[in-house]
Amino acid sequence: MKIVILDAQTITNGDISLKPLSAFGEVVTYNLTKYEEIEDRIIDADAVICNKTLLNKDNLKNAKKLKYIGLFATGYNNIDIEYCRENGITVCNAGSYSTDAVAQHTFALILEHYSNVGKYNNFCHNGGWQTAETFSPFVFPLNELSGKTIGIVGFGAIGQAVAKIAQAFSMNVLAYNRSKKHMDNVTFVDFETLLKSSDIVTVHCPLNKDSNAMFDKAAFDMMKQGAFFVNTARGAVMVEEDLINALESDHLGGAGVDVLSIEPMSKDCKLKNTKNLLITPHIAWAPIETRERLINIVCENIESFINGTPKNVVS
Repeated sequence: MKIVILDAQTITNGDISLKPLSAFGEVVTYNLTKYEEIEDRIIDADAVICNKTLLNKDNLKNAKKLKYIGLFATGYNNIDIEYCRENGITVCNAGSYSTDAVAQHTFALILEHYSNVGKYNNFCHNGGWQTAETFSPFVFPLNELSGKTIGIVGFGAIGQAVAKIAQAFSMNVLAYNRSKKHMDNVTFVDFETLLKSSDIVTVHCPLNKDSNAMFDKAAFDMMKQGAFFVNTARGAVMVEEDLINALESDHLGGAGVDVLSIEPMSKDCKLKNTKNLLITPHIAWAPIETRERLINIVCENIESFINGTPKNVVS
């Protein structure tokens, strides 16, 4: 089979290998693909592998041999699932490959806010400790996580991993999920109760019609004064202008986001200069071990499809 990879650069800069995919046929690799290039690049492909490249009816309609789309991702909102279903194209995602990595990054953001490690590191490297009058200069605020309440929105694999870490810090854990879930020492509440009761609110739900813009002015207004907001899910689950206002007004004590509605960050993105905001460039999922695991899952998905027993099917 002919396999076309449309955006290899989103997976590797050379630090991990895509060679395992060659076991399944001829592989044509493009680092990145512009929208207007997609149709020509996939026209004779049997399989397409991508991460965030947009595949829809307009650029799929002439790919008559195409029977399989594999994702270097869990989310699949960039794929026209209805068209694929109607035209017999199997779409498989890579579920749960980044669970531990995203949970780890969630707490990296939380810990940076409450422990200010980066600020204290800069303070020391800039000579601040050398001129301090005491052995412990209290330059930036420090707070314990123990006893604080964390509210987890979306209680799939990542949300559950976050809950386990929170419990290790002796935090109180609230969760909101559309379907019924259970975990020991986790209290499930409605969305409004979670917002009003949590010191930290962290989002781990997929992007869909229900979650789109769910964190808007009304949601931020319901959160506790001084609360911390974390988004490592998708940028569109929050209204960026409303987050800016919540931070600039000091209603929220801070926020940490790994995702934006436009990625890479646009040149005029107002979040860039917002106070009390930690921003990382959508790298929560990207430790080298995580990406190696991802390649293995993508290969397993293709092998299962070839064997007639596809798994991780979303269409």
